[in-house]
Amino acid sequence: MKMRKSALLAIPALAFAFVLTGCTLPGPMANFSGLPGEEQIAGESEPDDSGLQAFWLNEGDSIAVAVSGSSTCPVIGSRLNVIDPAGEGNVVEIVPVAQPADQICTMDYVPHTTTFPTPNDVTTTEPLVVRVGDKEVTVPIK
Repeated sequence: MKMRKSALLAIPALAFAFVLTGCTLPGPMANFSGLPGEEQIAGESEPDDSGLQAFWLNEGDSIAVAVSGSSTCPVIGSRLNVIDPAGEGNVVEIVPVAQPADQICTMDYVPHTTTFPTPNDVTTTEPLVVRVGDKEVTVPIK
């Protein structure tokens, strides 16, 4: 009887876990040194001294984020979170992969790009604010 009761209690917990998993945005589609190809870019933020630049790619089907820094310790996005959906700010945050504290990095300054599929609750018809850490850029309307 006790085992049957435990199994019945596990069903709602598993269902809840599946619902949570459904809300998780997919990880990056691509990750490479350099900037996206000109033929892919549908819109881009203005480059500035922060080393962060963001792009609409392929008519807005994906978002690319390039962060300039060490080529041996690049900033690589692990996931994209929607902070404010379209109509409420159109803001996303890129969560970078943690770098090991003892990793030795070169002193060069090159861009490294990570691309993500555009989430359903983000639009190309509003400016898109992209945040990575304490840096922020705005990609204009596509």
